[in-house]
Amino acid sequence: MTRSNLFTPVPRTSLLVWTCGLLVAAFAAAGVQAQDYPARPIRLIVPFPPGGSTDTYARILGPRLAEAVGQQVVIDNRAGAGGALGAELAAKSPADGYTIWMGQTANLAIGPALRKNSTYDPVRDFAAITLVQKASSVLVVSPGSPIKSLSDLIATAKKNPQGVTYGSAGIGTAGHLNGHLINVAAGIDMTHVPYKGASPAMLDLQGGRITLLATSIGSSAGLIRQGKIRAIATTGAKRARALSDVPTVAEQGLKGFDATSWHAMMAPAKVSSQVVARLNRELVAALGLPDVQEKLMSEGGEVTPTTPAEAAMFVRSEVKKWGEVIRKANITAE
Repeated sequence: MTRSNLFTPVPRTSLLVWTCGLLVAAFAAAGVQAQDYPARPIRLIVPFPPGGSTDTYARILGPRLAEAVGQQVVIDNRAGAGGALGAELAAKSPADGYTIWMGQTANLAIGPALRKNSTYDPVRDFAAITLVQKASSVLVVSPGSPIKSLSDLIATAKKNPQGVTYGSAGIGTAGHLNGHLINVAAGIDMTHVPYKGASPAMLDLQGGRITLLATSIGSSAGLIRQGKIRAIATTGAKRARALSDVPTVAEQGLKGFDATSWHAMMAPAKVSSQVVARLNRELVAALGLPDVQEKLMSEGGEVTPTTPAEAAMFVRSEVKKWGEVIRKANITAE
């Protein structure tokens, strides 16, 4: 057998037909896969312990999504490192649509900027499905405090630099950064007192050991109604529905002030657009149900369904915003 018989050239037209055939088959297979999705249970990673707001939102939406897609949605709590452990697990999971996760401000926008060696990229490693909710924080003082408004707080802080203390659930949390932003916007110098969680900070506030606490509306609204703490301002661009009688920081003189926390349903990067579209459609429908909205808003936030593109754009903007705040303040993780 001659060399030319061993290596007979393939005609260009035949090669083109063969290549096109492979592409058509691949697209057809992808289409069938998307149509059959989901064919088994979906894991929903919650990067915090059971009982918190992130877990609550997941457990409200999980059964609705399961009902819509005809498969079980299994909640998988993976707490640790301020939500970073669960986020890392999601980033490294297969991009097949069978792992999704509930991301939020702390582990998408704030945490990666605080850590020098973050194990995941909040933009590159994830595909956004939809925003779920946005929520203001509330600034509270003890019931016996002479501070009754933001103006009182600013005046007190200016008279006594570093003498006004504000607590938070830890360095880099929303409460910490909200206090820092008020310092910058008002030209004051309150002293930050970090705690290992929101509960001990709240106890010290009620005991008069710190002046101020920026905390979630969901965890504090009951105490406010009972008169155990006093709300002086909320941090969003508009008044919070759950505390409609409490003026915003912006209303009280710090124009343009807007600091909110948020949650978003995410998937590993490179998941197919068809799967993202299906999940978005079902989750947005669930977020529109009256009972779901009532449960979510009872936590103090506003329901904010979006398209995947809108959610991705929002996450990118928040990563940039909080990254700049953290760098300018030279805040680093503990």
